[in-house]
Amino acid sequence: MLSQWHLPMIVGASLSLLSAIGAQAQDAQLPVVTVAKPVVRDVIDSDEFIGRFEPVDEVQVRARIGGYLDEINFTDGALVKKGDKLFVIDQRPYRTALSQAESTLESARSTLEFADAQFKRTQSLTGTGTLSISTLDDHRRELLSAQALVRGAEAAVERAKLDLDYTTIMAPLSGRVDRRLLSTGNLVQADQTVLTTIVSLDPIDFYFDVDERRLLSYARVARERGSALQEGGGALEVMVTIADTNEEPFKGKLDFAENRVDPQSGTMRVRARLENPNLVLQPGLFGRVQIEGSNTYKAVLIPDEAIGADQNERIVYEVTADGTVVTKPVRLGPRLHGYRVIRSGMTGEETIVVNGLMRARPGTKVKPETIQLPPEGPAAGAAPATGAAQ
Repeated sequence: MLSQWHLPMIVGASLSLLSAIGAQAQDAQLPVVTVAKPVVRDVIDSDEFIGRFEPVDEVQVRARIGGYLDEINFTDGALVKKGDKLFVIDQRPYRTALSQAESTLESARSTLEFADAQFKRTQSLTGTGTLSISTLDDHRRELLSAQALVRGAEAAVERAKLDLDYTTIMAPLSGRVDRRLLSTGNLVQADQTVLTTIVSLDPIDFYFDVDERRLLSYARVARERGSALQEGGGALEVMVTIADTNEEPFKGKLDFAENRVDPQSGTMRVRARLENPNLVLQPGLFGRVQIEGSNTYKAVLIPDEAIGADQNERIVYEVTADGTVVTKPVRLGPRLHGYRVIRSGMTGEETIVVNGLMRARPGTKVKPETIQLPPEGPAAGAAPATGAAQ
């Protein structure tokens, strides 16, 4: 039989046990959500555009003189170097023209020698009074005329040599040659007939269009780096990816922008230049370029799954120390390192719901399970979304 001293102790213990059981039952009824601290790190904003590769240099190979095509000295689609012989036009008419010009030059030089001797003889006789001054003037005129004929004949020889040199058509730049557009035996019109084309491959340019808002941002960054967007692009770095996912992104830098915004589209064409030592990039290919849109700054990053919506606002759910859920309106930025940048509304010290948003209601309590977000999100290797703030 229990004493009167033991009974209050048993009753107290029972009440404590019942209270603990009730608290456990209440905790068991709270919705479970996963919470974490945001990732805070130094980032650089990145935007994405679609563009096309173009050669730095491109030339249509034409003949400077006319004639019948005699030789073709390259394989269609081959890589050529500057100065390589590509075509030869029938040289026989031009060799004949050169011989004729050289003969005319010899005749003119002979006439000059005779006129010079006549002038000197007349000059000596005029000094003795044997011949008149008018005769001396006539011979001086003949000498000057003979000198002019020699200069004209020399120019004709140089032109004939030049035309003969033009019969051999050299590659004006290094790059990849297109197919031959004419076969041997065809008539080539001077300065008109296109024989083939050559494009340079390394380095290679990438052109894309930028809207006004982001154009102003890039121009500001370029000015902060002591340059102008039109003069070197502020050396902003870019990464270009192509359709072949096996290829790593190609690195380059902005180096030019047009001098005006297109009034119809509201965009400006911008150019980046990339090294292409392995000749993987080809003129005409499409690509996606990621471009730095800011200088380095410290940003708050959270998963896209942690972002909710309240009418036109974007919100996140913060869990306070006692487990109460409160909402925080935020302004979103671009997607970087697998996370979404928060432009405003968070300091980075909050504990937010990252999984279980459907179970979190503002003003209610939840049972948080804390995790730590990695520095790189699960989609960090994917192409980032366009960096327009929302």
